[in-house]
Amino acid sequence: MTEREAARFWRSPGLPGVDLLKARYVTHRFTRHAHSGYAIGVILSGVEEFDYRGARHRAGSGSLVLVDPEQVHTGHAGEPGGWAYRMLYPSIEVMTDVAAELLAGRGTPYFPEAVVSHPHGAALLRAAHAATEHGDDLASSTLARTAFGVLLRHHAARRPADARPPAGGHAVRLAREILHERLVDPPTLEELANAVQARPFALIRAFKAATGLPPHAYLTTLRVRRARVLLDSGTSAAQVATEVGFTDQAHLNRHFKRIMGVPPATYQRAGTYKTGPQDQK
Repeated sequence: MTEREAARFWRSPGLPGVDLLKARYVTHRFTRHAHSGYAIGVILSGVEEFDYRGARHRAGSGSLVLVDPEQVHTGHAGEPGGWAYRMLYPSIEVMTDVAAELLAGRGTPYFPEAVVSHPHGAALLRAAHAATEHGDDLASSTLARTAFGVLLRHHAARRPADARPPAGGHAVRLAREILHERLVDPPTLEELANAVQARPFALIRAFKAATGLPPHAYLTTLRVRRARVLLDSGTSAAQVATEVGFTDQAHLNRHFKRIMGVPPATYQRAGTYKTGPQDQK
């Protein structure tokens, strides 16, 4: 009999700036999305498949997953039984602080490989993750920092310089500003294109090249990030849905889970310790 899906999202006072997720998924599929911080985890069983940086990756039991900030990716089962994993979502500030101590001059850490094998690093991540469940702040903070250091030393590299600025960069910047300002009442594609003096199809191509997402999917990501802020403040899910521009609470629930892996109510219950959501922008 196939094990049922289950997911728990939480924060720990011992790991400020880090969100945690422990989950088993079978049919759940993460939509294309990006985090403002890192997504670092270890596969406990099964296989996860995900699209990232133009390729499809498979992460099996014992593998480490390393996703950089603002990099669009997906996530779904790579075999019928699904997959189970423990994920940590450290902010850029957390990882930069570790890198500054261990790798002077590297700047913001960059992981060129999305799936790696490092048994010692995987064991440290599992132990740090488990320590937060037991409320052992000293152990969790020590193990997590050690794990991040191991991954940075062995798997981080200098971020490659962009060969040239993307076409339509100015129009995309303006379009993003408009979407941030008009979260609740966004323009149509034609209105957005006219506002930034671009043709609709040209804007879609440039926007996707710059952000990894078309404008409507980018807007959904913005809404979910804003929803996290409001949920953390104690706002009810029904009110959050209205304030971020979703049609109703069911609409919020659907998109929130596709990005966060848990519904808004589960996320909000995890907010006992307010260390600051990673995806505020």
